[in-house]
Amino acid sequence: MIRIVLADDHPVVREGLRAMLSAEPDLEVVADASDGPRAEALAAELAPDIVLMDLRMPGGGGVDSIVRMTQAGLRCRVVVLTTYENDRDILRAVEAGAAGYLLKDLPRGELADAVRAAVRGETVLAPSVAARLGVDDRTAAVTRALRHGLL
Repeated sequence: MIRIVLADDHPVVREGLRAMLSAEPDLEVVADASDGPRAEALAAELAPDIVLMDLRMPGGGGVDSIVRMTQAGLRCRVVVLTTYENDRDILRAVEAGAAGYLLKDLPRGELADAVRAAVRGETVLAPSVAARLGVDDRTAAVTRALRHGLL
C-alpha cells in the first residue's frame, strides 16, 4: 500500500484528491494538511511514501517545505501538484528536491500512475513541464536506467 499525505490550502481540493486517490486499491491517503509546516510535521510523524504538495499556500509551503523535509532526512518523496507553470517555480521546486512537478489539470488515472512512478524512484513531470526543462521520453528513460545502475 502506498501511503500519501496531501498538502493543499483548499479543502475542496484535498477532499477531491482524497476521493480520487482512495478509489485506487493500492493507494491510501493517511493525512492531509492545509499548509507546508503541517505537511512537514505529518510526514515526520507518519512516514508516508509520498507527499503531494501544492506550491503556494498561506502559512507556508511548497519549496521551503521541500527544502526542510529534505534537510530533515525524511524518506518520503515530494511531488508538487499545482496550477503554477512558470520556469522559476519549476526550477526552484526541482532544485529543492521535488521528485516531480505535476499540474492539477491531469486526469485521475495519470495522477495515480504518477504517484506510483514517484514511489518507484522515477521523476514525474507534467508534459508541458518536461518540455520546459528539455526532458523528453528518451532522456527520462536514460535517467531511470542510470538511477537503477543499468547504464
